[in-house]
Amino acid sequence: MSERGMLVLEDGSTFIGKSVGAPGEVVGEVVFSTGMSGYQEAITDPSFWGQMVVFTCPHIGNVGVNAEDVESDRPYVRAVLVRKMCERPSNWRSQQSLPDYLKDHGIPALSGLDTRALTLALRDGGVMRGALSTFRLDREYLLQLARSAPDMSTLRPVREVTISGNRPWTSGVPERWKPTFVFDPEPAAPSPHVVVIDCGNKQSVLRHLVDLGARVTLVPATATSAAIMSLGPDGVLVSNGPGDPDQVPETVAVVRELLDQVPIFGICLGYQLIALASGARCYKLPFGHHGGNHPVQELATGRVEITVHNHNYSVDPDSLEGLPLVVTHVSLSDGTIEGLRHTRFPAYGLQYHPEASPGPHDALHVLREFVYSLVRD
Repeated sequence: MSERGMLVLEDGSTFIGKSVGAPGEVVGEVVFSTGMSGYQEAITDPSFWGQMVVFTCPHIGNVGVNAEDVESDRPYVRAVLVRKMCERPSNWRSQQSLPDYLKDHGIPALSGLDTRALTLALRDGGVMRGALSTFRLDREYLLQLARSAPDMSTLRPVREVTISGNRPWTSGVPERWKPTFVFDPEPAAPSPHVVVIDCGNKQSVLRHLVDLGARVTLVPATATSAAIMSLGPDGVLVSNGPGDPDQVPETVAVVRELLDQVPIFGICLGYQLIALASGARCYKLPFGHHGGNHPVQELATGRVEITVHNHNYSVDPDSLEGLPLVVTHVSLSDGTIEGLRHTRFPAYGLQYHPEASPGPHDALHVLREFVYSLVRD
């Protein structure tokens, strides 16, 4: 008989499925992702630290796992929750099944769940804490575990995912996967030096920066502005990462000090930190944006791009009055702000992920424009 597991949300909603990952008992914030592909990239995205991820796509794991498609050195999700987990993948790039990969890294996973009901519970009730166990399938016990779990807004997960010291990055996108249509040639110029503040970055961002001709140095989220400027950056990229932006005050202070010293671009959490450094506020969304199919409009041109999202927080539009910030992009799903530009300093950011691994690539041009602007400047 196959081993079972139970998930209980803090509102009492209960789901029982087949355990296809590592045995264990975990608590965490439960979110849903609407992407139809890219489960390996999502599972290894540090922005999912501490979260159990519900995949709304009914089949997960069909193409297995390989060494090229990771976004970090390990999975960061707390658990994987699916309707159907493929245990025998079929793909020429597959090196391991997803269940075996999760077992190797100690990540629990449940298959056979009613993910429609689970997603609706989160959509209607908002993001909730949950408890999962493959050891003790006791609803009341797990309900108390879920309700006693810490709220994500009180945690400081960036400390858990950032690097410990400066590190160069030299790897580009594997040759056969390069989207060459995006990277049109630029006049020869010295490679701009981009310093990336690592709040939990995705490796795809770094790979694209290298392919665009940048010299890349990673620094920890705890780096001071003086330490960053001592590296001689032509530009600074503040990366994506997990958790509440209000829980990274030291990095906000560093970004504030850098605003008038060097061009800055922020992605996801990094964008929120630029907003906070400029005087804005952020708030928690009811159930966040997670997935690779979110429409965003650029206000200046009216252009619509399908983009990758992974965030639970957003910039409060009411906090922008009187600040040197202009809204550049908005979500066509719920009207939330998706991009801001500083009017006094060369700083801007996007709430979504322009690197979009595995896709879509609609917004990949943004990274090109950032790097090439450093060459022109």
